[in-house]
Order: sequence, then C-alpha cells, then structure tokens
Amino acid sequence: MRLVLVLLAAVTATSVLVATPASAVESYRVAGLPLGEGLSIREAPDAEAPSLGQLPVGARLRGFGCTSDTPSGLTWCRVKGGRLLGWARRRYLSPD
Repeated sequence: MRLVLVLLAAVTATSVLVATPASAVESYRVAGLPLGEGLSIREAPDAEAPSLGQLPVGARLRGFGCTSDTPSGLTWCRVKGGRLLGWARRRYLSPD
C-alpha cells in the first residue's frame, strides 16, 4: 500500500510540472549597455534598491515576469542569472 501511495504522489507531482506552461519562464541575454558596463541585478524593481551584483553583456538570464508598477514607472523583470536572483531593467534584456 505504501508503494502505491508513493507512486501516486510521484505521478501527481509529474502531472503538475507538465501542466505548468513553458512560456511562464522566458530566456534573455544582457544587451544594450555601454561598453564595459554590467547589468545590475537589484533586490527590488527600483534603481535605488540595493544591487545584488552585476552580469556582463551577453550573459544569459531566465525571466519570471515583468512589471511597470514601479516607483519610476519603468519596466523591470524578475530574473535569475547564475546565482543572482533579483530585478533588472527590461530595457537591457534581449530575448534569447
């Protein structure tokens, strides 16, 4: 019986993962920055928020949605690049 419950839980978990739309996560590359500059990844969608680090031009990122509901009214996206997870200006993200 225990084995049946474990298998049922595994099938259910797999079904949930498959049902998640692939388009929910977008792929980007850092682009459009002046020569020698990196893209700051911030704690919040605001240029005044603390920087968690920078990614170089050409770096790949995964995007998890964007918003213009920010203090500046500019569009920011929730991204993950390497070990950095935070917010980046949409202006510097090119679809990959």
